[in-house]
Amino acid sequence: MTSKLKKLKDLERKLTVSIPVDEYNSKFESKINKIRGEAKLDGFRKGKVPTDVLKQRYGASIHGDVVNELIQNSYPPALAENNLRPASPPTVDLESEDPTKPISYSATFEVFPDITPKLSRWTSYEEVTISIEEDDIDLAIKDIVKRYGDWEDVSRKSQKDDQVILDFTGTINGEEFEGNSAIDFKLVLGSNSMIPGFEDSIIGKEPSEFSIKSTFPDDYFKKDLAGIEAEFKINLKTVQELSAAKVDEELFKKLEMDVKDEAAFKEEITNRMKKEVALQEKDLTKESIYETLLKTNKISVPKVTVNEQADLMRKDALMRIGHTEENAGDDLFPIDSFMENAAKRVKLDLLFSELIKHFEITVTKENVDAYIERESTKYKDSEQFKQWVENQPQQLDQFKMIVLEEQLVEKLENALKSKGKVIKFSELSNK
Repeated sequence: MTSKLKKLKDLERKLTVSIPVDEYNSKFESKINKIRGEAKLDGFRKGKVPTDVLKQRYGASIHGDVVNELIQNSYPPALAENNLRPASPPTVDLESEDPTKPISYSATFEVFPDITPKLSRWTSYEEVTISIEEDDIDLAIKDIVKRYGDWEDVSRKSQKDDQVILDFTGTINGEEFEGNSAIDFKLVLGSNSMIPGFEDSIIGKEPSEFSIKSTFPDDYFKKDLAGIEAEFKINLKTVQELSAAKVDEELFKKLEMDVKDEAAFKEEITNRMKKEVALQEKDLTKESIYETLLKTNKISVPKVTVNEQADLMRKDALMRIGHTEENAGDDLFPIDSFMENAAKRVKLDLLFSELIKHFEITVTKENVDAYIERESTKYKDSEQFKQWVENQPQQLDQFKMIVLEEQLVEKLENALKSKGKVIKFSELSNK
């Protein structure tokens, strides 16, 4: 076997493989002899059918089988010979199948790039610190008592921050569209959970029937509705205002807090916010490290791998709203909207793989056990959690990947230059 490699555009490669006539003949004869021992043809004893008769009867079929086997058997060693790592299955073109000449075929495919990670000391990542003010804690408590409050019916016109209960039916040019209606729909006015103009048109209304017009945003996830004006028939049934929860033992119980008074409640909220902020600081710093890596490592990635990643992202987005690819049209979360983030994810995955080798990072059972121990403290019954994890191989694999990433980030923090960045908690919560 001989092979010749040709570089095409970007990461696309064309590998041409030639297989000697002797190799073809050997396989062909082996198959003919096998058939000879099994064939039952009229006028001939079993095992005594002449070769020319067998070739006439089975030659075309045997030829096809031999050619396929030669391609399948020669492709992996041809890849190894040229140090290739394919990112996609090959498109195979049979260039010559004349058995009197070498069998020749070409395989076209994308490859993974060869990467030598750059760890620049000239580009800094941001080590994020989030500052919490007293007002932030007060706002958090205010939000909690609102969320655990009760909605009470009122006899007045609706206002911002009220909850309304309504039926609606939407049409575009007199025609209904998917997801155009709801019954007994609960909507908090000012929550911006509906398309622009919908909630504003209901503010100031008493329970009654009326019509409003609202336009879908240009970047709406369903492209066939983007930028289109719709008319909605509204049956406003009820207006409700929020009665905030009292800071008392009943609220503490709902929040599963072991506190006795308002001062202890505020202290517990403060501690929880600090824990949450610590996680956010870690995540934002990690995100900045990743962006720094992408800036300093300009690499091409296989289109097929990016497409696969984008498809996974779309499936996940559809699943979150109760859809599947089968029951969602192409305009619902179009695949193009995921391509940029998919390319970024693939680049990072390839960089991570090489960086793990570069830093010689390994994850031991002790590392994973320590992580599980740390995670178990978040649960009431930590032992039950640990027992559950032990019986979940996929979960263990996922934890191993998390530990691996943690170790990699730690190495990168030491290898790269950093600069501090302080973000106010209020700024972060408004993003």
